[in-house]
Amino acid sequence: MSTLGHASLGLGQTPALLVIDATLGFTDPASPLACPADAALQHIEQLLTAARARGWPIAFSSNAYATPDEASVFRAKLPVLNELQAGGRWAEIHPRLTPREGELLLRKTVPSAFFDTPLRAWLAKRRVDSALLCGISTSGCVRASAVDALQCNLRVVVAGDACADRDALAHDYNLRDLGLKTGDVLPTATLLTWMNSP
Repeated sequence: MSTLGHASLGLGQTPALLVIDATLGFTDPASPLACPADAALQHIEQLLTAARARGWPIAFSSNAYATPDEASVFRAKLPVLNELQAGGRWAEIHPRLTPREGELLLRKTVPSAFFDTPLRAWLAKRRVDSALLCGISTSGCVRASAVDALQCNLRVVVAGDACADRDALAHDYNLRDLGLKTGDVLPTATLLTWMNSP
């Protein structure tokens, strides 16, 4: 099997950090949707600290439902999603990652943080040219958001060890595929070295 030749693009001049669905619903072991996320949370914290120090735009997404008709087909496919109620505990961002004033917190109802949300316009207003993504889950919402970021003509970097998935094989495969077709996949340590450089 062969793959297409691909380039490493890195981040641009005005990056943003996108924290995808790092909510209690996906990180608290008591939740029926939880992933093994402790390591990812630690890396997301480190990326947040560095991004805030550099004054990057930062956006968080939370998958949650306010009415029964929102994303009804998606919820029929995965009925456990009905646990994610807008305003409920499982929709809250993990307290280690609490958004700060000026950072965007958006509610979404499907995997991509870009679909039917203000994210694209919010990034464009800040002249963002690239997106560093992390969060949960790698094979679902992170992947969908990364592909849509590319489709918005943004350079894409995924912090692979700052993502988590219930399925280790799906995590690894999706990071590989994202690296081949969508953007760069890099470890947090490499990204922090770049982010913390003068």
